[in-house]
Formats: sequence, structure tokens, C-alpha cells
Amino acid sequence: MDLSIIVINWNTCELLRNCLNSVLDGAPKGGSFEIIVVDNASTDGSREMVKRLFPQVTMILNETNKGFAAANNQAMQIASGSNILLLNSDTLVHGDVLANSLAYMDAHWHVGAMGCRVLNEDGSLQHSTSQFPSLLNLMIQTLGLDRLTFMSAFRKYRMLDWDRQSERYVETISGCYLMVRKECIEAVGALDEDFFFFGEETDWCRRIREAGWRVAFAPVGNITHFGGGSSGTLNHRRDLMLSEATVRLHRKHSGLVTALGVYILLFVFNSSRFAYWAVVSKSRRAARAKDRTVHFKGVSLRFLKAWPKTGRAFQ
Repeated sequence: MDLSIIVINWNTCELLRNCLNSVLDGAPKGGSFEIIVVDNASTDGSREMVKRLFPQVTMILNETNKGFAAANNQAMQIASGSNILLLNSDTLVHGDVLANSLAYMDAHWHVGAMGCRVLNEDGSLQHSTSQFPSLLNLMIQTLGLDRLTFMSAFRKYRMLDWDRQSERYVETISGCYLMVRKECIEAVGALDEDFFFFGEETDWCRRIREAGWRVAFAPVGNITHFGGGSSGTLNHRRDLMLSEATVRLHRKHSGLVTALGVYILLFVFNSSRFAYWAVVSKSRRAARAKDRTVHFKGVSLRFLKAWPKTGRAFQ
């Protein structure tokens, strides 16, 4: 089989339906493919919807939310494709992007993983490739220095000055659309399940590159990524999970000292945001300011959870 498309779902029924319809509409002509949906204990009718409308889809039904990495690994164990596509449930694939991605992988045997051009809901470009989130890169981002358009050095982390219209080898590709050669997975290993919801694709891309494979961006077509599908209801917990994943990345790849530096940096950022919005909410009394105050207060007061423990801290 040419392609196995894996979609992880957690309470995104409507988004999942639209995603699967777009996949079937854009399925590679003349090629064999399969779709595997792993449902992480949804309660919104997602399971019944897939069974009713998409009987050709293989489903794995989890009784608990196993997280993004573990759920993808479940699907990869039964996937038959020579290429595996991780596709978020809050995406739409457009045109021939699936077929073109397969053609790109066939023509570039040194590439272990690739991504395509990702758009926001309004059609604007989503920056789905980046450098590894080093301590320096995180400092630049948290200080807002990447917004300085006249300083190209500060904009390299998220590759903000690149329109994604040209092919390029990159360090990290977003897991919303990440095609990986099965041969590469067999050599590198599956996703690290210690990453529950964020960071797993960054870790995977680094391991793929360290094993000698290329990670590539190719302008083979577009997808739309709405964002916030499964994580949209997590509130401050989402930011804690993201912080924990970022610290875990550095503890794994850069050592304890760097991980501690990243942890302190992220704590200072979130607590300063809490202080800022608390002042603004008293002077303006705007609803957004009050919401931001509550959000960053929740992150700051619970930030001990952002230090990675053994295993999956947020399961």
C-alpha cells in the first residue's frame, strides 16, 4: 500500500467529518491508501459519525485519552503504507497535495519526512516549519524580538521571512501534516510516548535528522489547518502541556541545566504576562484583559506541573 493516513480524534466530530471528506475527495488517483482514525475516548458522537458516514475507515477506539504520540503509535503498528501521514483532525487537504506528496517522497529517497504548505482559515500562511526551539530561540520569541521585521536574525527560528513557495530542508515540521517514510520509522523508532500532546513531532524530526535522513518542506500543495481542535477546550492546561513538552525536549536533547534554563524562562514569561494583564484589567476592565488575567494566573500558579516527570505527566 502506498499511503496510510492517520488521524487522531478527541471530541472534534464536525472537524473530523470535514477532514475525512476532504481526504476522500483528494485521495491519490491510481494509488492505494488507507485511513486510520484513532479516537481518544471522545464523548461528542465522533465514533458513531465515523462508523455511519465512513465505513471504509479503520477505527481504533481507546477507552482513555492516550495522547497524540501514543495514539499515532497504535495506528502505525497496523498501518500498511510505505508512507505514513500524520494528519490533524482540524485540517482540510486541498487538490492533489496527497498525490504530490507521495510523488515527492518517491523521487527523494534521502528524505525521511516532509511537510507541505499550511494555511490558516483565512488563507494566510501558517508557519508550520521552524528551527529547533533552542534556549536562544525561545528567548527571542518570548521577548517578542521575532516581530522586528528589520532584524532577519531574530526571525530565523520560525522562518518568518520565507513564503514557503520553495523547497527547503528544515529542522522541524508541524505534526498537523507530516508524511514519514515507513523505512525511516523502522530505523528511527516511533514517536516518544513521554510527550503527551505537544513536542512529539519536534523530537521525532530531530531523531530523524540525527539518524541521517533529511526533513524537508516541499511546495507540493496546500492544506488548511484551523488549529485548536482538540486542544481548544484545555484553557490554561494547554499552555502547561506545551511548556512541559518544551522543557522535556531540552531535558532529553540538551541536558538538565539547559532544561532548567528553559523552565525558568517560561515561568518568567507566564508570570510577567499574568502581572501585565492584571494591571490592564484594573485600568480598562475589558473582558479580554480579565480573561487573559485568569488564564496566565492559572498557568503561573500551576507551573510546577511544567517540570517533566517520568512518563506522561498529563495523562
